[in-house]
Amino acid sequence: MNIRSSPDVFDKLALIGDANHYEPAGDRPQSERSHTWRPDDLRSCISHVTTPTGKKPVLKSMSTSACEKNCNYCPFRAGRAGMNRVSFTPDEMALAFDRLQRAGLVDGIFLSSGVVGGGIRTQDRIIDTLEIIRNKCHYQGYVHAKIMPGAEEDQILRAMQLADRVSVNLEAPTARRLEALAPRKDFDGELFRPMEWAAQIRQRAQAEMPGAIRASLVTQFVVGAVGDTDLELLSLSDRLYRQMGLARAYYSRFNPIPDTPFENLPAVSARREFRLYQASFLLRDYLWDVEDLPFEGEGNLRLDVDPKRAWADLHLLHQPVDMMSASRQALMRVPGIGPKTADAIIRARRETRLKDLAQLRALGVRGVERCAPYILLDGRRPAFQMSLFD
Repeated sequence: MNIRSSPDVFDKLALIGDANHYEPAGDRPQSERSHTWRPDDLRSCISHVTTPTGKKPVLKSMSTSACEKNCNYCPFRAGRAGMNRVSFTPDEMALAFDRLQRAGLVDGIFLSSGVVGGGIRTQDRIIDTLEIIRNKCHYQGYVHAKIMPGAEEDQILRAMQLADRVSVNLEAPTARRLEALAPRKDFDGELFRPMEWAAQIRQRAQAEMPGAIRASLVTQFVVGAVGDTDLELLSLSDRLYRQMGLARAYYSRFNPIPDTPFENLPAVSARREFRLYQASFLLRDYLWDVEDLPFEGEGNLRLDVDPKRAWADLHLLHQPVDMMSASRQALMRVPGIGPKTADAIIRARRETRLKDLAQLRALGVRGVERCAPYILLDGRRPAFQMSLFD
């Protein structure tokens, strides 16, 4: 990776590369954490990110790793010992990205920042960087920008004009949970209000100037450090999907960081994070209601089985879905059947009777044994053998 005309800038990028582990930028966040960070390797700050336009190598970095906030879980919190704090001017960051992009090493940037001098000042540095990337470097590819706590509405508008995606990270599902997680952040004023502004900007643009704002809106939650429940997290996610057009919610399971107030708390299981994503997609893509999700007594999902199958075990084992007459929504309630395969089933049954699992397999249903216990084919339950590994 011989591109170092300005060694100091690229050395600083390498030092900040561990930001990759904490800020998801694409549509498959678990894969972004699969690499190993090495403090002397510039490749540590490049992640292969799945974006709405395909998988890309993306520079993930921060305007500064210094921060005046004291979030109890965060590696970049104020006062944490042993941190290599680095900062970039907008010109430094933009031109370093331009060098990487022209060398074919990246095709996109995710830019976050610690908060220094307040959210407004920090947001200006991010916007100035993106202005240079777009207008001086003439880069027209993928840009994902972080919205800082307390950013102003005009700043959010400009960020959304420059970026393909913006993040307003709520971090917690309620003000009470946020106070325990990040004592110096104001849930309603600094985080939720900017998210409302971003949603309103998108809605106005879609009504008045279609295509003028292309940036989608996402958020992130830190899961499990302060007693938050799956019900709390998914209830707010559902509200954001329905009312604000949220593109997706990220659920980042808590992992303790040395030299933070939460260093002795237990890590949250990867399985809980995975179940939250599965349930979130049911809300966003399958139009489930929160009330449909099979929460247990304490407001959390089962970890041993995916939420769609848990619901089906309760509701479909004794009332199976008839593949020849069920509505599209009813078909999509069956494990193993999604929007595309539901549409394929509806098209196929107009021309033929669906009598066996082989026909469903030919229509694209993956793992037909998953759906077999919950359906009727030709008026009968299909013969199948339950997988020992399901």
